[in-house]
Amino acid sequence: MTRYIFVTGGVVSSLGKGITAASIGRLLKAHGLSVTIMKCDPYINVDAGTMAPFQHGEVFVTDDGAETDLDLGYYERFLGIDTGRANIMTAGQIYQTVIAREREGSYLGQTVQVIPHITDEIKRRFVKAAEGFDIAIIEIGGTVGDIESLPFLEAARQMRPDRTRNDVLYLHVTLVPYLSASDELKTKPTQHSVNKLREIGIDPDIIVCRAEKPLAKDIKNKIALFTSVPREAVVDAADAASIYDVPFMLKKQGLDEQIMMLLRLRSGKWDFDEWTEFVARLKTAASAQPVRIAIAGKYTKLKDSYKSLVEAIQHGCTANGVKAELDYVDVEEENFQEKLAKADGLIVPGGFGDRGIEGKIEAVRYAREHGLPFMGICLGMQCATIEFARNVLGLKNAHSTEFNPKTPHPVVDLMAAQKGVTDKGGTMRLGAWPCELKAGTLASKIYGASAISERHRHRYEFNSKYIAQYEKKGMKVSGMHKKLKLPEIVEIKDHPWFVGVQFHPEFKSRPLMPHPLFFSFVAAAIKNKAAARKPETAKAH
Repeated sequence: MTRYIFVTGGVVSSLGKGITAASIGRLLKAHGLSVTIMKCDPYINVDAGTMAPFQHGEVFVTDDGAETDLDLGYYERFLGIDTGRANIMTAGQIYQTVIAREREGSYLGQTVQVIPHITDEIKRRFVKAAEGFDIAIIEIGGTVGDIESLPFLEAARQMRPDRTRNDVLYLHVTLVPYLSASDELKTKPTQHSVNKLREIGIDPDIIVCRAEKPLAKDIKNKIALFTSVPREAVVDAADAASIYDVPFMLKKQGLDEQIMMLLRLRSGKWDFDEWTEFVARLKTAASAQPVRIAIAGKYTKLKDSYKSLVEAIQHGCTANGVKAELDYVDVEEENFQEKLAKADGLIVPGGFGDRGIEGKIEAVRYAREHGLPFMGICLGMQCATIEFARNVLGLKNAHSTEFNPKTPHPVVDLMAAQKGVTDKGGTMRLGAWPCELKAGTLASKIYGASAISERHRHRYEFNSKYIAQYEKKGMKVSGMHKKLKLPEIVEIKDHPWFVGVQFHPEFKSRPLMPHPLFFSFVAAAIKNKAAARKPETAKAH
């Protein structure tokens, strides 16, 4: 029978529930248990697809096309699994489903209420997602006390009476703030948070305490006393040098053994070697010479907007034995090229809206003309094709119809399948799509394959009507969706490393398996750094 671990949070949001949940999953997986993991987001949006990155951080996309919370990225990277629609649940989805059933007559004669109809649908999804696994870890978003998350917490509470006590475990992540003025850690917020959780009907079995520094013994004893949990069930989660150290921190305090004891589970193995070796490489790379990667994005004020991208760069750097030094470039600032001149490589990531587009195009031009290793992702690839059209093909005012519907040269245009689409949510080209690579290209060399599958999130595409003109001047289409005739990858041959991809490779990069594009890009940046390039003489075009 599947065991359930519910992870809740208290005091403040963004405490690290996702990393805690993912770290627990990694530890339990090392014991030979099969683990799945799920996120419950209490917002009324059906999914994260229509939310701005400034509001919610990165929108993570799964193979089956779900637009989700960034925590699913942590789940995939820590557990080495592919998540999907079953691993995410929002209040919007639940209410939408229940209301649709009411309209079709499934509840005739009944007054449809939060309890039992909403909570029953939530529990049904808990059980469905957990089928076939030893452990299901379910993270409930938000903070205890938020009105939005109450139905999820009530559903989680109902799971224990429906089963035996040893089938369900409640783990509460809370904040122990440090007051510098008095030089002390304060336990009162944790006490209030646990009391609030108890008012809902949930008694936590384990409390994970987030703090700036490790908790002293007397602090742990005090928390245990006032929250009525065993002393060993108060787990210290101080700030770590790297998120990938968190599983070790929790293991050192025996959190995995406590969980297995409470759930009456036994382990016949322990295999943590791969993770240990990765973290060792990460620490070795951290003391190596840094490679500076410029990121010319439009959401740079909230770093969570590029969470998967940053992690993928880190994976590529660690695999290459170097330290990542990221430089976020605001392309709307004057003289932003000065930052590019100091960079060893440039990435222009995805995004929506026309703000900063001309600056991104100029950043691509700088990389192309100065031999700076360049990776364009989604909108970044489209900017690369626009720049090439204007400055190499001589197509004046070439643009994307997303930003200039009247452009005389629509080198980027709305996909045929997207024309006439009016609903914004869940209607883009989403999820994993196949791509065939052209033999003899840089892309085929990087992947070491003739066919790949990558995750997408876009409505506009490189206009295939212009391919012949581009290839004649040196920009090759090296990856293509043959059936739909959609260009997926472009590259410039006479350049140290210049690749644009319509998909999002960062979503598939893992600590133990860096994405080949990021590994190759970082290697090119290292080579560029070592060459002590002279921009004025390195022009490729």
